[in-house]
Amino acid sequence: MTEKNLNITEQNANAGKHSVESTTSRLSATDQLKTNPVEFLANHIVWALLILGIIIMGTINTAFFSTSILQNILIQTAVLGVLTAGIAHVLIVGEIDLSVTGVLAFSAGLGTYLMNQGLPWFLAILFIIAFGILIGFINGILIAKLKAAALIETLAMGLVLQGALMALTQGRSIVNFPAEFTWIGSGKIFGIPTLPIPFLLTYIVIYFVWKNTVFGRSLFATGGNITSAHVSGINVDRMMIYAFVISGGLSAFSGYLLAAYMGAVTMTFGSDLLMYTLAAAVIGGVSLKGGRGNISGVLGGVLLLTVIQVGLQILGISSYFVTMVGGFMILIAVMIDALKTKHLGY
Repeated sequence: MTEKNLNITEQNANAGKHSVESTTSRLSATDQLKTNPVEFLANHIVWALLILGIIIMGTINTAFFSTSILQNILIQTAVLGVLTAGIAHVLIVGEIDLSVTGVLAFSAGLGTYLMNQGLPWFLAILFIIAFGILIGFINGILIAKLKAAALIETLAMGLVLQGALMALTQGRSIVNFPAEFTWIGSGKIFGIPTLPIPFLLTYIVIYFVWKNTVFGRSLFATGGNITSAHVSGINVDRMMIYAFVISGGLSAFSGYLLAAYMGAVTMTFGSDLLMYTLAAAVIGGVSLKGGRGNISGVLGGVLLLTVIQVGLQILGISSYFVTMVGGFMILIAVMIDALKTKHLGY
């Protein structure tokens, strides 16, 4: 047997191994609890922390359990949640996207600016999302085809877009949006705020795609072992481009949601969300090394960070300490990912 054949045989074996690992990762929660309780705990610890956080906050201040506070948590979760759902796709394929807040900010800024210049509100929404998709496509091409380092390329893209927003706004806020544009951020349906609805629908769609489609399996295979995925017939470059396109599109969509909620776009629009979106994804079980994660965990991570932030504000904790706690959560997220990699072989 030639050396080339030996290499192909070995790669196919690795592909088979990855397939087994992927099947194991898709076991139901009950089966995973029986077969590997330590792994089950590591993959679902975010929900235990979320429940614990809610109990602690509610015990200290019973106002935390009021309907208005719980609705406020869902509202504040919506923008971060959609943004995190997007970046999770890039993390799954083993890359990183630091341009998400730049895309969020400039796409919303440019779209609302054009809307104030006469562009109809529904076309402004489509423009915002299309612009995010375009930036995601550019990121994907540069990283997948030209092999640019994702960390540096997306950081540079984010800085360019944030600088462009400053140039566009000239330090002033973009305001005076039509009611139809802001309805999704301030409206209600049967007394329920509308903002969480697109957020929850996004997660339902992603759950189905990740669990039940060839695209979802290919996404995880690309991040789990890119060589094996390529040998198995997956176009890994295309999967990376798709991941960045989804990240860009959802980042822009979250920008629209934030603009609709705030009723304005400022030059610092969404600039504080980057580290929180990374922390939420990693706390929720998405591996920084790629190939591992589930959207329900991401949802838990987003809710956990929001509950902590809202809870501290209700308790009257200084905003300086709220920022510090956010930093600790990011540190904890990195530690959890490192421990899972070391002890569970992720």
